[in-house]
Amino acid sequence: MPDNGAPIGVFDSGVGGLTVAKEIMAQIPNERIVYFGDTARVPYGSKSKATITKFTKQIVRFLMTQDVKALVIACNTMSAYAIDEVEKEVSLPVIGVVKPGARVAVSQTKNKRIGVIATEGTIGSGMYERFITNIDPTVNVLGKACPLFCPLVEEGMLDDPVTDEVARRYLKELMDQDIDTLIMGCTHYPLLAPALKRLVGDKVRLVNPAYETARELKEMLTENGMLNDKPFNEQGKDHEFYVSDLADKFTRFAAEILDNNGINTRKVDIETY
Repeated sequence: MPDNGAPIGVFDSGVGGLTVAKEIMAQIPNERIVYFGDTARVPYGSKSKATITKFTKQIVRFLMTQDVKALVIACNTMSAYAIDEVEKEVSLPVIGVVKPGARVAVSQTKNKRIGVIATEGTIGSGMYERFITNIDPTVNVLGKACPLFCPLVEEGMLDDPVTDEVARRYLKELMDQDIDTLIMGCTHYPLLAPALKRLVGDKVRLVNPAYETARELKEMLTENGMLNDKPFNEQGKDHEFYVSDLADKFTRFAAEILDNNGINTRKVDIETY
């Protein structure tokens, strides 16, 4: 098992996982992150389970070369399709983003009508519905694929009339079915939270799996005696960021999301892993 000072491996299909990284930095500030975004092969939501599993294993093999002490699958689609395969490949703790968000949604709903917005892959997997109904079989889970959200986020169109109109069209179906809780089932989507909140209003609680995943990670590290107790500014190392393509574009986006202009992103040939 790696030592407590080893980093946390966080990975996603692109920039969406930065919402998880940001929450980890806020909730567990002593922990160092090694982040990988598969920017060459994004989006994942419309790809097959076999392809997603293959890509996920390649990323995990790369992160294992960075001597990480735990893995966070900061992508709902990869969590839905590949987490079981990842757990078979490594002996490290592995946390996905689906279960933490689902658990909180079940605890929050009053009318037992939970909406899930996500990629086509995540909705098609049925992962949220299965996990939620395993907790409470009386809950009605209403899923809606929102394939345009990821490209809009990747293009930085977070506060744009086009994004607002797309969101309005996607959410109308769920709002018409009287949901009182909405899971943002893709790590890109919390970046659209202000627009989503304007549309759903105060009657619908937004569940951010990124926040819940960081909280669960902290609990897991604490329970296993794996927390890094050395202050971050005394460790002599910074967070590390890797991508499969477009490093400069990723750096600009990450600097904005993480409010950090000192980010250095390196490109990795992920196909070699």
